[in-house]
Amino acid sequence: MTAVALLLGLLIDHFVGEAKRWHPLVGFGNAASTLEKAVNPSSGTHGKLRGLICWALMVLIPVMAMSLLVSQLSGLALVVVNALVVYFVVGLKSLAEHGGNVAVPLLAGDLPAARQQIAMMVSRDTANLNEQQVASATCESVLENGSDAIFAALFWFCLLGAPGAILYRGANTLDAMWGYKIDRYGRFGWAAARIDDVLNWLPARLTALSYGLVGNFSSGLKCARQQGGLTDSPNAGYVMAAGAGALGISMGGAAIYHGEEHQRPVFGVGPVAEARDIDRAIALVQRTSVLWVVLALAFYGLPML
Repeated sequence: MTAVALLLGLLIDHFVGEAKRWHPLVGFGNAASTLEKAVNPSSGTHGKLRGLICWALMVLIPVMAMSLLVSQLSGLALVVVNALVVYFVVGLKSLAEHGGNVAVPLLAGDLPAARQQIAMMVSRDTANLNEQQVASATCESVLENGSDAIFAALFWFCLLGAPGAILYRGANTLDAMWGYKIDRYGRFGWAAARIDDVLNWLPARLTALSYGLVGNFSSGLKCARQQGGLTDSPNAGYVMAAGAGALGISMGGAAIYHGEEHQRPVFGVGPVAEARDIDRAIALVQRTSVLWVVLALAFYGLPML
């Protein structure tokens, strides 16, 4: 039933897209923000412990509630609940739409509009990016979020069912909110950042392998092996390097964050990413999702409901 629920969840995402209202992750994010503001003084020696306790409250309670719910279900009801969980934790169509929203004006020569759209996807300063920098940033975001927003969630769903998917999505959301290395979150967000690194370690490497399997295999794996460890993150470099290598493009390099230039590694091999490569990056992620569904169906089969 795991494979059936996975397939149904992705089909719902494909035909319905991201929920515009009453999305559980919006409520989760609002609750996390309220909790952090209430207990995080942005300084102090106990910041790490407070962050860990808040992480446990925000993540483990929903996980336990979902575990209790699915333990009471069977048959079609269980498949429906699992499919809905997959739908809410995976953002395949949303990722493709965000990437397309940058590609369309960029291909039309409307750089200001493309800059506005990429600003919704990345944390770097985008006001002065040129065409190639916008294309590169978009490809990076699509490939990295393919792992973070899609395949890692699917991995934990396949491994631990709906509770596993909720565990991962909650942890990943808290990392996105609390994991920044700035004064306010430096200690409080330590646990959220480290736990997310652990939960993403294996899925990121499986995603890198998958990018190679559905793209240029030898180039993708070579780039992942040689460039994957060049980032501070233990996971992001492998995903972006493998994706860039699989596409036969280069991306990365210097970027400005909060007014300061940061020297970042260059990933991949070949010409620098261009506007047309955004759709190719999206297609790579989509082919990888098909691969994962096929593998899940082959492993779990199609049981009678």
